[in-house]
Amino acid sequence: MEQHWWHKATIYQIYPKSFLDSNGDGMGDLQGIIRKLDYLQKLGVTAIWLSPVYDSPMDDNGYDIANYEDIAAIFGTMEDMDQLIQEARARDIRIIMDLVVNHTSDEHAWFIEAREHPTSPKRDFYIWRDEPNDLTSAFSGSAWQYDETSGQYYLHFFSKKQPDLNWENPVLRQTIYDMMNFWIDKGIGGFRMDVIDMIGKIPDQKIVNNGPMLHPYLKEMNQATFGQKDLLTVGETWGASPDSAKLYSNPDGSELSMVFQFEHIGLQYQEGKPKWQYQKELDVPRLKEIFKKWQTELGVKEGWNSLFWNNHDLPRVLSIWGDTGAYREKSAKAFAILLHLLRGTPYIYQGEEIGMTNYPFTDMSQIQDIESQNYVAEALEQGQDLEELLSQVRMVGRDNARTPMQWDGTKQAGFTQSDHPWLAVNPNYKEINVEAALANPDSIFYTYQKLVELRKKEDWLIEADFELLETADKVVAYKRKTYQATYLILVNLSDQKQVVDLDLGRAQVIISNTDVTSLVPLHHLDAWDAVCVRL
Repeated sequence: MEQHWWHKATIYQIYPKSFLDSNGDGMGDLQGIIRKLDYLQKLGVTAIWLSPVYDSPMDDNGYDIANYEDIAAIFGTMEDMDQLIQEARARDIRIIMDLVVNHTSDEHAWFIEAREHPTSPKRDFYIWRDEPNDLTSAFSGSAWQYDETSGQYYLHFFSKKQPDLNWENPVLRQTIYDMMNFWIDKGIGGFRMDVIDMIGKIPDQKIVNNGPMLHPYLKEMNQATFGQKDLLTVGETWGASPDSAKLYSNPDGSELSMVFQFEHIGLQYQEGKPKWQYQKELDVPRLKEIFKKWQTELGVKEGWNSLFWNNHDLPRVLSIWGDTGAYREKSAKAFAILLHLLRGTPYIYQGEEIGMTNYPFTDMSQIQDIESQNYVAEALEQGQDLEELLSQVRMVGRDNARTPMQWDGTKQAGFTQSDHPWLAVNPNYKEINVEAALANPDSIFYTYQKLVELRKKEDWLIEADFELLETADKVVAYKRKTYQATYLILVNLSDQKQVVDLDLGRAQVIISNTDVTSLVPLHHLDAWDAVCVRL
């Protein structure tokens, strides 16, 4: 297998609005990110996935783009962006841009022209119908919005201010490729592709994801933009299977580097129900089977996967499946060790490396997320109880991931000088912050730092086979095997002692979150114990 830089990389996702405010307006910005590049260099990450910073009215926090080749004023200027790319590269960190090309903002010049001039060629950049069908938006309600100006309905699978693009139009596709090359020429390291599996949609047939033209479009995009360049490209593909992941990420390089698949994240929700009907407990046996499937069926010579627990759309894994009390640090390390020693490219979401948690929302006035707001408004109209709705938002709402980064124990966690950050700082910031983590040699941060370093140095993390071992339900145990060595990873995903019966022999400890001497001979794992040894 030909190795690329991203096989040994660890990617750090930044949500710019919440990372660091450099000018006191209560919102994070590009200069704030530049100020913290030394911190990210210390962590050791290879690249930053930057959630959108393009010009946007911010109806969906930047995922509604009004101009792909300009920067939103709240984040800074294109000169700031150029500086970020250069300063990051000077620290061997690449910038991965968030590519949102399933839809634009309704304030994009293309849509304004399409709406006001129905005979314009731009009209066909979007999807219009005289009558709507029953497709629904991910943000509640119909996926069709009536436009009085032109007398037709346009398609929007997200906010009504995010009209979907018509990828059947070849001029649109070429315009998008030209925009991608604009960013490639600036020296970025690649693209994370938002809901990319939706671009082949056929709305009249109610095909939303994985339409028949999806892979031909991606091949065309590859050839017109990044195909001959050593860039990281990762597609957000909610419905992917190992078989479809082989199409996206085949090492022949004709489409993408890797996919984000969400089968393990689906365990947060009750099967067949909306995400708000969350599961109160992690189904560890099912998690093990999902990991086994992806680690064995997506072979290293057939494709590549990403590894993640958190992102800007998901609640904090610690608050969903971990222990935010006495075992916060230990359970955070357990989730890290479990994930980062699998095959794939790991992603760290900002604050994950210090063990940030969900926010204890008590009132809807504290909620900024459009998805949560729409859901609660619709549910209240149907007579549902506000307190129950709040408990759901508190557990799985997207704002949990978006509260400001907790840098230190000073006012507003060192995120801003403003008394009014755009989203409230979690009240636990005095205990959970970067300054405290860096001062403690046994903190979560240094576990992540070591995992990032292992990924860079150890080829077995890329190449070794995977074998899931039979153990107690709450224990994940797997081996990574090469011709030269076997590595054993053991993780107790519970706060209860778990019986195991494995012979470690004269094992060499690679990384752990516990006193390993207590594990030999190995008869049990204490609460949240996690260890990797070379046998």
